[in-house]
Amino acid sequence: MTIRTILVDDESLAIQGLELRLQEHEDVEIIDKCSNGREAIRSIKTHKPDLVFLDIQMPGFDGFSVIQGLMEVEPPLFVFVTAYSDHAIRAFEAQAVDYLMKPVEPARLADTLDRVRQRLAEKRGVEEVEKLKEVLAEVAPDAVDEMATTDGGEPAANRFEKLINIKDRGQIFRVDVDTIERIDAAGDYMVIYTGENNLVLRETMKDLEKRLDPRRFQRVHRSTIVNLDLVRQVKPHTNGECFLVLESGAQVKVSRSYRDVVARFVH
Repeated sequence: MTIRTILVDDESLAIQGLELRLQEHEDVEIIDKCSNGREAIRSIKTHKPDLVFLDIQMPGFDGFSVIQGLMEVEPPLFVFVTAYSDHAIRAFEAQAVDYLMKPVEPARLADTLDRVRQRLAEKRGVEEVEKLKEVLAEVAPDAVDEMATTDGGEPAANRFEKLINIKDRGQIFRVDVDTIERIDAAGDYMVIYTGENNLVLRETMKDLEKRLDPRRFQRVHRSTIVNLDLVRQVKPHTNGECFLVLESGAQVKVSRSYRDVVARFVH
């Protein structure tokens, strides 16, 4: 898999330095270099790269303006490269894969490229499935629905999030979904409970559910999602309700309308 890449920076020495470090990664192909935001927008629309290393502080169109200028096209993956750390939160809000400080350290760059490879592999896997669905829709309509499941009849796992970026209290937390114990809704905000932190995410329950693997994360109440892997005990209650005792010791009430979730533990 070749990662078609564009470098954007108004400092030629910065581009040369990054280009030199990227030479150590054989799967990275630099297809263009741009010295300002306007050039970058034109180049991205023309070449449709997989990845763009994008400087933030540039005269005229800065890095964030570049992303805004690409709203009408499918964007590539972005990695911000800058000498200033005070833009980190905005970078993650812009869904950047990573945020690198100048001068770029080789080990840090290698970690970033690993994330890029994972994201591209997931994206291309989804695209291949969608192409196959289009063909099946024409020649074998009954087979289309089967594409959304694994051999066991469960939703395919590769389309669900493994890491979730959460902006809370002026910081960006990269949360591994495996560590999420439960999620409680509070209007348009979600309280994410992990083993280390309680974090607040501005997102609806409905949208967050779409990002999590339903084989592991199930709603057990109108406003609560639980990680089934971290359930340690089921305690029956009155009126067909029950409580789930989680790894942390927290107890979560399961309403009657969601008691089918509990059935997998007691049968």
